[in-house]
Amino acid sequence: MNRHVNAISGRLSLRAPQRQSLEILDRVTELVPPRKDADLEAALAAIRAEFPSVTDFERDFPSLCFALATGVGKTRLMGAFIAYLHLAHGLNNFFVLAPNLTIYNKLIADFTPNTPKYVLKGIAEFAISPPVITTGDNFERQIASGGNLFPVTINIFNISKINSEVRGGRSPRIRSFKEEIGDSYFDYLAAQKDLVLIMDESHRYRATAGVRAINELKPVMGLELTATPFVETTRGPTPFQNVIFDYPLGRAMADGFVKEPAVVTRENFVAAGKSPEQLQQIKLEDGVRLHESVKVELETYARQVGDRIVKPFMLVIARDTTHATELMTLVKSAAFFEGRYTDKVIQVDSSVKEEETIERLLKVESPEEPTEIVIHVNMLKEGWDVTNLYTIVPLRAANARTLIEQSIGRGLRLPYGRRTGVIAVDRLNIVAHDRFQEIVDEARKPDSAIRLQQVILTEGQLQQKTVTVECRPQLAAKLGLRSDTPVNGTSGFEEAQAEFTHEEQHVVRIAYDVIRKMETEPSRLPSVAHLQKPEVQAAVLREVQSQYRASQLGLDGIAKQPDLTAIVAKTVDLVVQQTIDIPRILVTPKGEVKSGFHHFTLDLSRMRYEVPNETLWAAHLRTGQVDRIGLGAGNIDEQRLEDYIVSGLIDFDDVAYDEHADLLYDLASQVANHLLATHPEDGVRKILRLHQKEIARFVHAQMQTHFWQDTVVEYEVVVTRGFTELRKSAYTAAAGEAPLDFRESPSDKANMARYLFGRFQKCLYPTQKFQSDAERKLAVILDREAQKWFKPARGQFQLYYRSGTDLQEYQPDFVAETDNSILMLEPKASNQMTESEVLAKRDSALEWCRHASNHAASHGGKPWRYALIPHDAIAENMTLLGIVSRFGS
Repeated sequence: MNRHVNAISGRLSLRAPQRQSLEILDRVTELVPPRKDADLEAALAAIRAEFPSVTDFERDFPSLCFALATGVGKTRLMGAFIAYLHLAHGLNNFFVLAPNLTIYNKLIADFTPNTPKYVLKGIAEFAISPPVITTGDNFERQIASGGNLFPVTINIFNISKINSEVRGGRSPRIRSFKEEIGDSYFDYLAAQKDLVLIMDESHRYRATAGVRAINELKPVMGLELTATPFVETTRGPTPFQNVIFDYPLGRAMADGFVKEPAVVTRENFVAAGKSPEQLQQIKLEDGVRLHESVKVELETYARQVGDRIVKPFMLVIARDTTHATELMTLVKSAAFFEGRYTDKVIQVDSSVKEEETIERLLKVESPEEPTEIVIHVNMLKEGWDVTNLYTIVPLRAANARTLIEQSIGRGLRLPYGRRTGVIAVDRLNIVAHDRFQEIVDEARKPDSAIRLQQVILTEGQLQQKTVTVECRPQLAAKLGLRSDTPVNGTSGFEEAQAEFTHEEQHVVRIAYDVIRKMETEPSRLPSVAHLQKPEVQAAVLREVQSQYRASQLGLDGIAKQPDLTAIVAKTVDLVVQQTIDIPRILVTPKGEVKSGFHHFTLDLSRMRYEVPNETLWAAHLRTGQVDRIGLGAGNIDEQRLEDYIVSGLIDFDDVAYDEHADLLYDLASQVANHLLATHPEDGVRKILRLHQKEIARFVHAQMQTHFWQDTVVEYEVVVTRGFTELRKSAYTAAAGEAPLDFRESPSDKANMARYLFGRFQKCLYPTQKFQSDAERKLAVILDREAQKWFKPARGQFQLYYRSGTDLQEYQPDFVAETDNSILMLEPKASNQMTESEVLAKRDSALEWCRHASNHAASHGGKPWRYALIPHDAIAENMTLLGIVSRFGS
């Protein structure tokens, strides 16, 4: 694999489909080097032989389409394409085409250094000399200033502006003669021998006058990006013929890159007998009810994890502008939820230019902007990249497929850039009571965009068998200990040879069992090195002699007796060589730990619930999972309103009723009074019954910031073992396929976890798996410079960190021993270094290392150090000392 692909993928933190696209481009440039006036037929034949989906370039130059689902990251991929073509092939001129003014402005911002979403951040060559950004607005000034002479130029132009100039009968401005270059800018670009055309949302301008004009640029290649690789015609959609990579919406959902769409209706809902006006009112009201519920869930999640609070909004799709105006009047009226949305609704339609409409819609994402309901006529188009759309209420006629494919497209992006694991935060809701079953049936069809995934197995893959490979510590193999799952010899995975004869192995097993028992006596055996002390080794020998004689009673004289002293000494040496001291540490408080929650006033400004009359159902379109939204703790009636909230709060492990009763009822009273200000008591009772758990989570999340604990509490650190036996792991691997040499990078890094690696010199295991190429590189450094190292198996450390209110187990990625210290190493993607979970793991590890170092100091052992290392800082020319000095704590 081209080294530039690896470097760019790491520096830009490309997702798997983005990296795969870059790998394909790398292969294409091998098959058809990017040159001016390429032989189209020969180029097509070469590419089609390896990528059969490409049957026609559909251009006057080699042009390939990368069809990536909405939300996967097409703009970042454009940056990766440009970086690769410049670094690997020396191309310096790029022409990026945008379909409308909004995307045009967005692309300019994303390619401008020091902006929030700069797509070339991390590319060192561009940090020193960033590309010149030439646009449809500044190209004349760039020419006048000599900007066109810079090494790398990214031209960004809006196709709609070019179209309007062509239709008006005038020549586009880029075709006008410019004295500074002795030609028009268009002809200047056409004369470049390395111009690459990149087309964003390419389905929007196929076969237009503007694109026919762009054909005359004669670029060396075209790269098209779109989520919808087809052209709508009167006979239906016509697929592109040059799609070289297709990553559809269904795969993006399954891989967790976008929200999960769900269609929502009421439980036991029957549309028959209801007028269109009644259906509209029900859908609007349930949409608002759902919106309010999501708003609470988003705030709860943000408070639990300490992240920013996302303000959701609801999109209402009207039939036409007249209908939109009627809906606007309804929502702004005092009768609609007591007028609470009068100042929180906007209407955008054909009376406003498309670009202005989208600019207005983009502001909805801002927490300071009050809009929570948007009424729109047309299905929203590309460029509207908001992340906080959570509820869609379609009120216009459309078939189920159109509702699915067009309605959800604009609401799939995740506000935190990743799935959170909280259903309400990861779900997009489409309120369609009267179309519920129709939409569910459409989503279940084999060709649905949501379910459509293609897995094409080759003959070799069909014949390939897999096996379970037990990965035991090298120590177990060298001692000759028997494996519970003896598969290694038949699958190409070789262990170290036993260093004892068959007759000696009985003594070895006794000696090792004695040492394992002594592990539990840290006062007697505080570290593995103490095994080599004469008095400790003598104690091991006495126990071995006692047990060996007992097992050999009546057999004396039959065979030559083994040299017990020599076998015990050799066993001890192997245990010392093949073990790193990992103590078992327990931290327990001395005496009574006092803790609780301070009294405080809840922030209830975002809590708005409507009195429910039905339970809502949300059916996930991809998986079929059904959520009953708002369903609380059953039908239990409490005497007081506050009891609903209190009974929900005491379900949390950190809330004790006896100690916190006064606070709990105070908080519950605040919630009840807040709801009573807008609803009658019987309505509040219905709200609390249905939303009990949700409200309890909301209150509990705010309680966390008011937690206190007696700071003078003393903790006792108890070391129950001075060192622990290394645990074994198990992997799935291809039968008969030997481990790869860990010094060599595999070809398919996107699937790094499928490979097993071996040929280590200093690893305490014969084989290891790596989750990234950065881990593999770190292993190369460790095998070169450490005394010994390994990747811990699950359960090796008794190490925990707090995630929300729960404790999670943490296993660091690497442990290594050097001449002076023992290292706990955690390589991490550079864009994840400041995530709350990563920092929580780091803090827990630092505390553990502090206690382990104190234990080591008490018997002359080595101190522990922890290092959290960004992946892009790991290279084979780095030294272990240099890495730990820079990133260690």
